[in-house]
Amino acid sequence: MTHRHVYLTTTIPYVNARPHVGFALELVQADVLARHHRRRGDQVRFQASTDDNALKNVQAAERAGVPVQEFVDRNAEAFVALHRPLSLSVDDVVHTSRDPRHRIGVERFWRACEAAGDLYRKYYEGLYCVGCEQFYTPADLDDGRCPEHGTTPQRVAEENWFFRLSRYAGRLHDLVESGRLRIEPAERRNEVLSFIAGGLEDFSVSRSVARARGWGIPVPGDPGQVVYVWWDALGNYLTALGYGTDNADLRRWWSAADRRIHLVGKGVLRFHAVYWPAMLLSAGQPLPTEILVHGYLTADGSKISKSGGNTVDPTALVDAYGTDALRWWLLREVPRVGDADFTHDRLIARADDELANGIGNLVNRVIAMLHRYRDGRPAVHPGDRSGDEVAEACERAPVLVDAALDSFDFRAATGAVRAIADAANRFVNRVRPWELASAERAGDRDAARDLDAALAVSLSACRTLGEQLSPFLPDAADRIVRQCTAVDGRVPAPSPVFPRLARP
Repeated sequence: MTHRHVYLTTTIPYVNARPHVGFALELVQADVLARHHRRRGDQVRFQASTDDNALKNVQAAERAGVPVQEFVDRNAEAFVALHRPLSLSVDDVVHTSRDPRHRIGVERFWRACEAAGDLYRKYYEGLYCVGCEQFYTPADLDDGRCPEHGTTPQRVAEENWFFRLSRYAGRLHDLVESGRLRIEPAERRNEVLSFIAGGLEDFSVSRSVARARGWGIPVPGDPGQVVYVWWDALGNYLTALGYGTDNADLRRWWSAADRRIHLVGKGVLRFHAVYWPAMLLSAGQPLPTEILVHGYLTADGSKISKSGGNTVDPTALVDAYGTDALRWWLLREVPRVGDADFTHDRLIARADDELANGIGNLVNRVIAMLHRYRDGRPAVHPGDRSGDEVAEACERAPVLVDAALDSFDFRAATGAVRAIADAANRFVNRVRPWELASAERAGDRDAARDLDAALAVSLSACRTLGEQLSPFLPDAADRIVRQCTAVDGRVPAPSPVFPRLARP
């Protein structure tokens, strides 16, 4: 197998408030892909940064009565602090207001697009949503309100720098249509093609210093303007690699990487699948190879968001239910296309049914029987065919997981792993090792052989289950593998892998 270089990024969140579980979804999905590729032997860089230079961050700091830098630093650290409770394998983080790599890279990127003739100044009047950090036309609004935040946009009139997005409409269409810029799922790809077909207008890429409250990266050569936060934020995918300093990481992880994968929410698809590729074309840089798009988490049907005030704290969820339960719910409950409504009861039910009663019960009963009937010593499989269904589930799982994750389908991927536990539980219930043990004690030599086979098949399934779970539930996978690994000839005493949950 040829090993590849894979650069994997999440969107970078505004730090106007503490993180919510909706962003945890994207982090966990990205972590699964990163761990999966590492298991396949690929070289992976998993990048997750923070978006500090937004007007909404300034306004939130003013409301809190805290200096802006202090405010964004504090909230940015809250996002980074998610890495531990979510068991993330993030390789690098850029704080866009502080990291020295970022400003120099944004400046270089600006000058590259300027040299291409794609930046110009123009007076503009429009409707601006601070929550989205985006201009809207009246046709884009929902009864005069922002479709994302439900707020009335501000009318803004000023002279800004604009980017010639319209110049790249044909090339963008061809890239998306041909699949050279792959967008998954197909529904989102079609959405992008429809947006391009509707006509691309040049967009504003700077704000006046006065309107930005002096916060942000100054436009090179024009200190009265700051770089538009989306231009600034999208650039982090390059600046994190040393773009602007000719760092060798830029070639390794961007120019020469086999896969450049962006994970994004559906609400920012336009920025990542239209604006950002056009900016890269202008600057003479390669494009991402894939943009993987997820839906929203909702609460009572409304999008979970910081500005909406209906946040759910992921750290509090981990404190209450554990990392495994939260990661499993995010991976099993959220569909490939569409949104998922979060409730505590759904999280508990999913964890109890599939983790505690399914996977956990299997491992515990197999290890307990191994200790009860064979003093904890792994049995030698005598080679009969009684466990074919289990063997088939174990053999299919890696292939199905590969295909599902390539299609950005976490439900199908976790379903393939869960199928191992389902097959093994059915096998145990069918062969009934406890009855074989009773017959063995009565002197039945065939029963002794069949019991060895049953225990060997079951233990092998548990070990495979632990190995295949590792991208999805790395902590639990480690516990399962350790339970199934003999030390000094014996496996450890049984210990519950997953607790049953209750509402706090």
